[in-house]
Amino acid sequence: MSGENIVEFRSVSFSAGGNEIINDLSFEVRRGEVLVLLGESGCGKTTTLKLINRLLEPTSGEVLVDDRPTTARDAIDLRRRIGYVLQDGGLFPHMTVRDNAALVLTITDVLPAKARSRADEMLELVGLDPAKFGDRFPHELSGGQRQRVGVARALAADPELLLLDEPFGALDALTRTRLQREFADLVHKLGKTAVFVTHDLHEAMLLATRIALMDKGRIVVIDGASEFANSTEPLVRAYLDTIAIPA
Repeated sequence: MSGENIVEFRSVSFSAGGNEIINDLSFEVRRGEVLVLLGESGCGKTTTLKLINRLLEPTSGEVLVDDRPTTARDAIDLRRRIGYVLQDGGLFPHMTVRDNAALVLTITDVLPAKARSRADEMLELVGLDPAKFGDRFPHELSGGQRQRVGVARALAADPELLLLDEPFGALDALTRTRLQREFADLVHKLGKTAVFVTHDLHEAMLLATRIALMDKGRIVVIDGASEFANSTEPLVRAYLDTIAIPA
């Protein structure tokens, strides 16, 4: 991949059932950054995320990934090249931890032994001993452990771009804080680019290179974390004041 931006939105709108969910979004995701999409439920942040890996297609405008419109690419191939992490990991309950971690590899041309080895490597990377956890099933894991498996699966095919949809939202506060810090360290260590959806400003300030605050399908402000904390934009100030984050 080449170029400074890995993702670009060009005047993107999206409507469903006669309702406009995204309205004229234009922004870019720079290679190597963590861009956090921040906002209340229903503001359009998850829709924005799904437009990147073509789970949704724009009603108007273009979404580009690596300088190519998503609509000009094979959707399945595009998704295989992008790591995707859902809340609670999005694991298949009938598959072992190892098989869940290797899923993207096993549906491509990777040999089973290599897929297994890579899955074990990724489980190790996210702090799960494959000898201990590899043959377990998702229901045998804690919420934090399931989330680690989800991250391992997203990393298995070594994508440059990761999409994360409130991955730590269902966890208790201590587990959430620990995984947030581990994720931040991991992304930096591996040199990945990430788009991270959350409604939690604490999480956004901890993880983000830049924060895009969304409201009613639009981006109100997009800025670095320190600049965001000192913004004079009324909605940013209201957000900061509501959850008592000092500017």
